[in-house]
Amino acid sequence: MAKAAGVTSFCTVRGHGEARTEISRSVFIGCAERVESEAEANAFIARLRQAHPDATHVCTAYVTGQDGGCQRADDDGEPTGTAGKPLLEVLKKQGLRNVVVVVIRYFGGVKLGAGGLIRAYGKMASAAVAAAGCVVRRPYYQAMVVCDYALSARLEANLTRAGYVVAGKIFAERVTLQVLHRPEDAAFEQLLADWSSGTARIRPAGVAWVDEDE
Repeated sequence: MAKAAGVTSFCTVRGHGEARTEISRSVFIGCAERVESEAEANAFIARLRQAHPDATHVCTAYVTGQDGGCQRADDDGEPTGTAGKPLLEVLKKQGLRNVVVVVIRYFGGVKLGAGGLIRAYGKMASAAVAAAGCVVRRPYYQAMVVCDYALSARLEANLTRAGYVVAGKIFAERVTLQVLHRPEDAAFEQLLADWSSGTARIRPAGVAWVDEDE
């Protein structure tokens, strides 16, 4: 994976995903959500607990941090290792980061046994993640490119044709284009110099995260 400012690209979910099924009269509802921190994961879990006060179990797992360093799982009263762990294993197997998954169970009166529970919770976690969709979150360098008004339209057109992202524009005494480029792109500054005959000025502006399809 390409590195930028000490961080790397990682996989996560596109947004919210939900799936529902019935297994041996128990209703299972799986929910997946993208979060940016452990606090956000816990807040999402709290909202679902509040929304389902009569649920028998609200089992959870999450992986947060761009390196996946924070991992938690909770069986919420199911036999140890039959709920939270299968949820977490789905996230780990798919290499997902900054994701929380919650599976809500309304018990229907038929016990599934340890193996049945593991399969049911794993299935619902996978279904929720699939419903949310997965993306690669990549770090791009941001550059503020300052140029004269007479050059700005041509420069923007050249950048766009070359596959760069012009994420914003500021109009003042000169025009500033906010441009995103891959960290490994060694040609960026030389191309700008060529297109502007050396008149454009480039100011680094940190890292921006961009979602891309896997």
